[in-house]
Amino acid sequence: MAEEKTMSLINHLEELRQRIIISALAILVVTAIAFFLSDAILKILLLPAGEMRLNAFSIMDGFLIKWRVALYLGIVIAFPIWAYEIYKFVAPGLTDHEQKAIFPMLWGALVLFLMGAVFGYYLLWGMVRVLVQFFPREVTYLPSADDYISFVVFFLLACGIAFQLPILLIILLRLRIVSVDLLRKQRKIAYFALFVFAEIITPVSDPIVAPLSVMGPLVVLYEVSIWIGRGIERRRKHDEERALAL
Repeated sequence: MAEEKTMSLINHLEELRQRIIISALAILVVTAIAFFLSDAILKILLLPAGEMRLNAFSIMDGFLIKWRVALYLGIVIAFPIWAYEIYKFVAPGLTDHEQKAIFPMLWGALVLFLMGAVFGYYLLWGMVRVLVQFFPREVTYLPSADDYISFVVFFLLACGIAFQLPILLIILLRLRIVSVDLLRKQRKIAYFALFVFAEIITPVSDPIVAPLSVMGPLVVLYEVSIWIGRGIERRRKHDEERALAL
């Protein structure tokens, strides 16, 4: 028995290694392709800067900026491949119903991430101008290209991750860690937490309007999660009643 368990563990580790290699190769290939398209992508990311002229302070900045942007883009575009590899690795431990439920959630996560990134890009147009105006006249601001791109990418990633809220709540509901009643009762606490999160990822001098602009869609997503959760709990109750009847 001990020998069988050892072999089973070795097989699982070997499968995990193969799936990691496939995922890494997919990301690397897409990143390499995106690197040659990074100029067009950088032009889009630079649009919110307006007429502000960015400066480079290191000879490696040009390469590193392009590589960083290409890598993030590679991870996002290769999502269907590495997400599928994760799914195939965990699928044997899931029921048929859980396997069917994963695919919509994976695609939903990708769509929500892209929606969050687009929403964050829209907010950047006003946010960059507010941040620049925050400097006093006595301070000469020399905008760094590396710092600007890092800030933009961080903000877009943060917005994309924030829009994963429904996926997270649906997973917690399916695992019965939380319930719809709990989400309803804790609305005030949840809204406050969303406001604090929005305050953290919107580093502007205005402490109210900008965070509320980010918080608004998150509140909508929270309520949508509750609505979806009702359906999950109704179906679960129906399945349990059928099982008892049998």
